[in-house]
Amino acid sequence: MTHMPIDIADPRIFPADVDPVHAPLIELAEAGLAATTATRADEVDRALTRMTIDWLQSGRAPLLAEAITSAPSVACARALWRALIAAWAPSDTRGDGSVAATVFALPVVIIAGHESGGESPATDAALTGVVPDTARLAAILREHRALAGNETFALAPSLAGSDAVDVPELGELLGWQQQTSLQASAHDFAPAPIALQPRQQGVHLRFLMGTALAAPGVDLLADSGIARWGMAFAVELARQLAVPGVSVLTLPRPPQSPPAALQQGRAAQREVGAQLFASNAIRRLRASVGEPAAAVSAHRSPGSPGGGELRVSLSSPFDPRQAEGFRCPLFPTDRAGDVAQMLVDLLRDCRVAGVRLIPGVHPDRDPQSGVLLLFKPDATEGVEPTLH
Repeated sequence: MTHMPIDIADPRIFPADVDPVHAPLIELAEAGLAATTATRADEVDRALTRMTIDWLQSGRAPLLAEAITSAPSVACARALWRALIAAWAPSDTRGDGSVAATVFALPVVIIAGHESGGESPATDAALTGVVPDTARLAAILREHRALAGNETFALAPSLAGSDAVDVPELGELLGWQQQTSLQASAHDFAPAPIALQPRQQGVHLRFLMGTALAAPGVDLLADSGIARWGMAFAVELARQLAVPGVSVLTLPRPPQSPPAALQQGRAAQREVGAQLFASNAIRRLRASVGEPAAAVSAHRSPGSPGGGELRVSLSSPFDPRQAEGFRCPLFPTDRAGDVAQMLVDLLRDCRVAGVRLIPGVHPDRDPQSGVLLLFKPDATEGVEPTLH
């Protein structure tokens, strides 16, 4: 079912002035948004894509990242990110008809924690991020005809962190792609270990990187489904990552270009994190004090991307303790209403009957106690925006 985005305040502060360094990109993005005809919009979008390619190829990927994070609106940031994804596609070929390389990133959301009741590892234990048998994972993808049935590909032997595929690194990845060789899969991606916290599960995002060879113009990443290979791949990857005393669940997403993988991987990690929080908190509340109620609110937060986030709090009128909360980051291309809709849908799926949207934008912490600010739905009558 498709929903209209929920109307909730966006807690982020968008810059009023554009840095002259970023102005060429920002002005093109805003010109495309302001276009009054489809022909004009397509013309501007092509120009923006060409400029994005130029910035990637000329070592200005860090400036491109700055332009996206300092965009004057979510719509502008989304236009820049669309151009970034579009810029990746034409770079697959060298224009001479030779075999083309496709660099892809396969996002994996990993839920990991110490097993209860078993032999617990040391509190500083971690999953190494090393994937010892990528050949077995590649065989699963080939068997189930992932990557449009392509069989000429290789996977890197480590799980990379988000920083390895973030915008500042895309210029280097683009150069790697232009090598047109399976040796590119040996590109030096440092494994990103996963730290384990005592007595709790964590939700982590990692990327399995790969390179595929195909005829020019073949889109190996068009299939967005994982039904054929997802379960077998997830079980095998979890087996390879497992260590004694640790539970590991892996949730792979389809292989995509690095910028698309980063965007969708972040969204998947956030949704899985919200699901894990909600299921645990609701179960505890129902077992102790009965049915919970929920509040969704927008907050300024210096530690969040863009300085703002949404929060979900779950509580009961029969529980005097502070509400249990989940902090939901907003990335540059996120519309606050879309993220709020995801949270409301999740709570409804969990059969939480009372879900209240708190109006306005609120501070990070309670001004009196200094603790993280979470709202209890039964204590929010008359709440007014506290920040402007």
